[in-house]
Amino acid sequence: MMMGEKNLLIREANGMGLFDKIRGSSGGEPLGELATPEAFAAIALAAVASDGYLSEEEARSMPLILSRMKLYESYSDEMMCRLFDRLLATLQKEGVGALFASAKVSLTPELRETAFTVAADLVLADGVFADEEKQFLSELEAALEISPELVQKITDVMLIKNRG
Repeated sequence: MMMGEKNLLIREANGMGLFDKIRGSSGGEPLGELATPEAFAAIALAAVASDGYLSEEEARSMPLILSRMKLYESYSDEMMCRLFDRLLATLQKEGVGALFASAKVSLTPELRETAFTVAADLVLADGVFADEEKQFLSELEAALEISPELVQKITDVMLIKNRG
């Protein structure tokens, strides 16, 4: 499945949303250790799709946003596209819970905080904070073991950043 498909609705054949798996209804077992860039990108992709939809614009923006990070400086455009295609397939097959469990193992505490910050920025970028997005950030906070104090600071800054 190509990420560039317009308004891709992320749903499984049984009608369960990918993000229903966070709560352990299926999936949730670690997939094994992911490469650090893959784990970071997985969290960013999950954030963008946390409302259940991945639009063409969101899909195109992900590689651009991440390509500015040192973590991806050696990735070509083609490598980034392949990475996101692979992650989307994994999300659809195994669920977010399994992906988070594996991503958590691959991220240093500093990158966990950075991953949460990027996720919060992506979720809050459109100025709409849907219930699904709030739930996603709450579960991401727990999965990455981010302190509530830091979460509040990050959320406050991202809300200010994305006002205009």
